[in-house]
Amino acid sequence: MLAGGNSTRMGRNKALLPFGEGVLVAHVARVVAEAAGSAVLIGAPETYTHLGYPVIADHTPGVGPLGGIETALSCTAADWNLVLACDMPDVSAAFLRDLLDAAEDLGVDALIPAGPSGRPEPLSAVYHRRLAGPVRQALDAGVRKVMDALAGCRVHIRMVNDAAWFRNLNTPEEWDSYRHDAH
Repeated sequence: MLAGGNSTRMGRNKALLPFGEGVLVAHVARVVAEAAGSAVLIGAPETYTHLGYPVIADHTPGVGPLGGIETALSCTAADWNLVLACDMPDVSAAFLRDLLDAAEDLGVDALIPAGPSGRPEPLSAVYHRRLAGPVRQALDAGVRKVMDALAGCRVHIRMVNDAAWFRNLNTPEEWDSYRHDAH
């Protein structure tokens, strides 16, 4: 599953930033599909349907990534689900496949990588669909932070040495820097 959306700091929809032969979210969706066999976008169908991936409208728009995660988990038939932010251009299918395999082997509710800083990256993680209920309950209780919503769940934090997998583009400056570095 792939959550896409707007960024107030970017000043425009970062999912639709030009990237390669298309837009950023389509690039990330291709990587997710390569790793997991398919990709579904969570967001406004009228904004993303033209990209050729199934799109599910966010059940609770405006509450941030946790709402997109709940939507993805409540609509999936797959036990294990990759949830990836739309703005992570450097993530690889091999890395994501490795996360999926590890989550299945561990049998936890979620496997969340953490970069060299030790900070968990819940928008580049694997979630079991059984978390749909607990995440919904957290949302209903006013929780908005992903890690807070997972309190009490079986979450495995996996340390990852390469911070590049988690590079995301939240501001015009980060976007400009990324485009400059890519050339």
